[in-house]
Amino acid sequence: MTWMDRLGLFGPLDLAGLVLLFSGWVIIGWRIEAKGGWRPSVSVLMAEYRREWMRMMVERQMRMFDAQVLSTLRQGASFFASATMIAIGGGLALIGNAERLQGVASDLTMINEPIFVWEIKLLITLIFLANAFLKFVWSHRLFGYCAILIAAVPNDASDPSALPRAEKAAEVNITAARSFNRGLRSVYFALASAAWFLGALPLIAASVITLGVLWRREFASQSRAVLTAKTDEMGGPHA
Repeated sequence: MTWMDRLGLFGPLDLAGLVLLFSGWVIIGWRIEAKGGWRPSVSVLMAEYRREWMRMMVERQMRMFDAQVLSTLRQGASFFASATMIAIGGGLALIGNAERLQGVASDLTMINEPIFVWEIKLLITLIFLANAFLKFVWSHRLFGYCAILIAAVPNDASDPSALPRAEKAAEVNITAARSFNRGLRSVYFALASAAWFLGALPLIAASVITLGVLWRREFASQSRAVLTAKTDEMGGPHA
């Protein structure tokens, strides 16, 4: 069987689902990270708070608090990197035993498809998981670089190199957070791609739901409302 024959095993709805899945992943990522838009995302708003964090850090003589926050961020990236690596291992094991997967999936969906189809479906999920793993690993490393940059900031706020180095730490911190967020989005879409095992329509539905969840969390969530709310002199939030 040639590659063209194998591609013919997938119907128009399957191809439409894949296009929606990957295009949605790219477009929502671009929109979330877009700066200067009419409605900035939570990720963009948090980037400004990260810069403010580094500016405040310059004034602190004891920086144990900053070190603890960075340690927590690194632990989060490390946890997700480990989780995705385990998931990748499980996916590769399933590809090596695709006959058993075919039997289980056929019982659930009542559809008897060739093993090649199930392998491709698994491969799509693994692509998202692999991307997530690489993003989490890079995020973990960048948070480590940020910790080193913070340690290089002079304790004297009047030192001319203090603020420039703090700004460098802020930008590295923002880049690390961006990689972490990209990894999370890949995990979301990996879960959406798993719906393909149930058929093309579930894949399309899962892609739409994932896009809706990401849009709400970044552009219409309560946390975003808190970040954009004005505060009075006593620190109370306003609408």
